[in-house]
Amino acid sequence: MGKNRNGAWRATGVVTALATAAAIASVAPVQAQSTAQLSAYVSDGWGGGTITSQPAGINCHQSAWDPYGTGEPQPDPTGTCTASFPVGTTVTFTATADPGSFVNFSPDPNPVTVRAGYNHTWVMFCPIEGLCSAG
Repeated sequence: MGKNRNGAWRATGVVTALATAAAIASVAPVQAQSTAQLSAYVSDGWGGGTITSQPAGINCHQSAWDPYGTGEPQPDPTGTCTASFPVGTTVTFTATADPGSFVNFSPDPNPVTVRAGYNHTWVMFCPIEGLCSAG
């Protein structure tokens, strides 16, 4: 602080600092995340099938694939493999193999309690012909 021409103290800097501190203190706290993403991953077990969620939101299908047949890479899953759910929701998964395939590894983890941040489950489908070990 310093004096101005009339001898009065200049408190401009102090007033600015106090106003800034008051503005920062009055900002509302950050709200907790209310929804989060949950993803279902189908590993490359070469079989086909669908993983669905309860409550509804995920309905992810992986087509069967023969890695020795065409030499083409495994096709991407179709449907909804990632969905938003309210944080705290418990989501249960069901895996259903396509004809000619079986569920080699059931959805894991199952169920999932949705938390803020990263949430996932995974499943593996294999062809009945034995390209994977039986789960």
